[in-house]
Parts: sequence; structure tokens; C-alpha cells
Amino acid sequence: MTNEKLNFKRTIIIASLIFGMLFGAGNLIFPVHLGQMAGGHWLTASSGFLISGVLIPLMALLAICITRSNGIYDLAKPIGHWYALAFLILIHATLGPLFATPRTATVPYTIGIAPHLSAAHNTMGLLIYSALFFAITYYFAARQNKITSLIGKLLNPAFLLLLFCLFLMAFYRPLGAANATNITTPYLHNAFTNGFLQGYNTMDGLASLAFGITVITAIRAFGLKKPSHVALAAAKSSCFGLAGIALIYLGLTWLGATSLHHYSLAANGGITLAQLAHYYLGTIGDALLATLATITCMTSAMGLVIAFSQDFHRRFPRISYKTFLRFNCLLSFLVANCGLNQIIAWSTPVLMFLYPLAITLIILGITSPLFNNDPLVYRITTGLTLIPAFFDMLNAAPAPLKQLSLIQSLISFAQHYFPFFNNGFGWLSFGICGMLIGFSCHLFQQRSTANRLIERDN
Repeated sequence: MTNEKLNFKRTIIIASLIFGMLFGAGNLIFPVHLGQMAGGHWLTASSGFLISGVLIPLMALLAICITRSNGIYDLAKPIGHWYALAFLILIHATLGPLFATPRTATVPYTIGIAPHLSAAHNTMGLLIYSALFFAITYYFAARQNKITSLIGKLLNPAFLLLLFCLFLMAFYRPLGAANATNITTPYLHNAFTNGFLQGYNTMDGLASLAFGITVITAIRAFGLKKPSHVALAAAKSSCFGLAGIALIYLGLTWLGATSLHHYSLAANGGITLAQLAHYYLGTIGDALLATLATITCMTSAMGLVIAFSQDFHRRFPRISYKTFLRFNCLLSFLVANCGLNQIIAWSTPVLMFLYPLAITLIILGITSPLFNNDPLVYRITTGLTLIPAFFDMLNAAPAPLKQLSLIQSLISFAQHYFPFFNNGFGWLSFGICGMLIGFSCHLFQQRSTANRLIERDN
């Protein structure tokens, strides 16, 4: 017998699954660092961060439900087979072995283990830690039929309990008022837009596209079969799961802002988290943070490697799910040993390229019933968005590349002719124009077709 809808308990289990897969490495360190950079403007900055870090992931899951897609490929397929395949590979490479998945090991190591080892021993320490991390990740991810109960019933409650302890101590004995702290120059007048761009670093907008298939599979395992029922259950569960993430983001950003009363601006949020945990809980706090970071990042790693392996196995069925899983875990282990700083530096330009394409695709998916999923609307919008996305990628390139004369000339051109480019939103006007042009072409085609039918009948 199949159920028509999920009961409240099962909705919470799926919500916890979504929470556990999305909340990982960047979700811990970037909100705290945002709070330190925004200082007294932490609330304005966090509102921008919540849009890109929470609202866009929610919209991504809704887009998959509305279009009844099984993942990134199906959602992007109206643009064309080759584009959909290339987009799938780029997103999974970013979320998988090149950036996000290695980061799930380097972040907990950097903030929980590295401070207690000498510089000479950190290379070997990271090697051993990341090997154990990805071995455990592979072991549980290979048993994907148990992923819902594993993440939803065991690891998430343990993580939330650990994080609650830190928040409780900070709220009971705050270091000072968050609104009375110094504001860095970029956040004096552009706190909202910079907060929005910082949300890219969580990669949750991209991850939600990849996790769609995992969420849908978990919902169907509870007996739901009709697409409309699956879509409704996914939407409800997503709202619960992402609301929890939003509350934690606000708490972490507030922590970062208050920390300025006692600590100076750090290089990243991981350092600040370690300082706060030690300040409030001493040695126990150090152990707490190491455990907290490892648990949350491992749940995220499991979601990432499972989504990667499921999607690629669907596209290339001759290669087994476990083969893709082993490849992902091994390559992620190798990249992780390049270090956190290198991973962040090289991921930023890629995110500046992919996020505009992902955001416009998500909006097109949600609004697709208005234009009957017409491929022409998808193609015109995406084609125009590709132009500023490419220039955004160049503008965010690491210094050695960005200083090349050719790249400097291209960036200068974009700064002069692309609206909002200097704020990181060069894609916005192009995307809006693309959607308007595409929708107008769709209406024109519809009207032309209707006129031809009338003439034929007459």
C-alpha cells in the first residue's frame, strides 16, 4: 500500500536529511567570518547571505519538484543535451572531488586538529585525518539505502546538541553587542550584496540541484509514487530543513560580530570558531569543536558523494555506483591534501561562473509552467547569462591569472559596459533581459501558431 502524503514524523526525517546533506564545511566557517567582516552591519549582511545560502537552495529543490526532474541533467535538458551534460559534470566536479567534498575534510581538520599540532606535523596529520575521513564516508555512502536513518536519526541530533552548547554559552555570556563592532570597508555601504556573494561559498544552491534525486528517492522509499505527492512532500520537508539552517546562520553570524570585542579579524571563520570554543569551554571547547566540525562535515560529505555517484551512474549506467563512489572519495582525498586555502582560492572563480547559470536555471524551472517549458526561453536566457558569468569568473581569478594583461583588458571592458559588474551582479541585467526576450518570443510563436490554425480552419 502506498501513502498519499508523508506524516509529520517522516516529513521531519526528510527535512533532517536535507539539513544534514546541506549543512557542512562552508556553512560553519563562512557565516562566522561574514559576521566579523560586517561587524555592526551583521544583520544586513546576513539577510543577503540568507537569500543566496537558504532561499536559492529552497528554490532549487522546488524547481526540481515543479519540473518533475530527477536532477541537474533533467532540469537543464531543455537547453540541450550537451549543455545539460556539461553543466552536470561542472557542478558535480565542483561539489565533488575538486572543491566542496575535499573541503569537508580540510575544514574540520583546520579548525579542530591543526591548532594542536606543530607546522612540521600538519602535513602528515592532514594525510592521516583525511584518509580516515573519506574511508568512513565511503563505508556509509556505499550503503545508500540506510542514508535516511543514518543522517536523519543519528548524526544530525548529535550535531545540533553540540552546536546548541556553544550557542547557549555565547548567549548567556556574550562578548559584547554585535551592533557596536567595527565594520570593514566593503561592508560599510554594500553589506547586503557582499553578504549575498558570500553565500555562494556555501555551494548550497548547487548542492540542492544535485541532492534533488537523493531527496526524491528517500521520499519514494516511504511509499509515495505520484509525482504531485512527491513534489508536495519535498517542498514541505525543504522548508523545515532550510529554516533550521537559516536560524543557525543567524546565530553564527552574530557570534562572528560579537567576537570582535575580544578577538581581531581572522583569516577565516574556522579560526574564530576555535577561539570562541576555547574562550567559553576551554579544552572541552576544543574537543567540542573538533567533534562538531567532523560530524557535520561528514554528513555533508556523504550527501555529496552519494549525489555524485547516483547522477553519474544514471548518465553512464555501464559504470557501477560503487565505482563512481570509490573514484570520488579517492580524488577528494588527494585534493584535500592541497590544503584549505588553495581549495578556497581556486573554487571562487568557478562559483562566480556557475552560480549565475544555476540561479537563472532555477528561476526558469519554477516559472516553466508559464511558458510550457519552452526550450527557446531556456536557451535565450542561458545564452545571455553565459556572457557576464564568464567575465565574473575572470574577475574572481587568483592573482597570478588576474594580473595577465589580456584578463585585465577583459575585466576593464566589463566594468565599463556591464551594469552592476563591480558589485558581482553583472549577470542580473543579462538574465532578466534573456527571460523577457525568451518569453516574448514564446508568446509570439504561440500567437503565430494560433493564427495559422484559425486561417486553416477558415
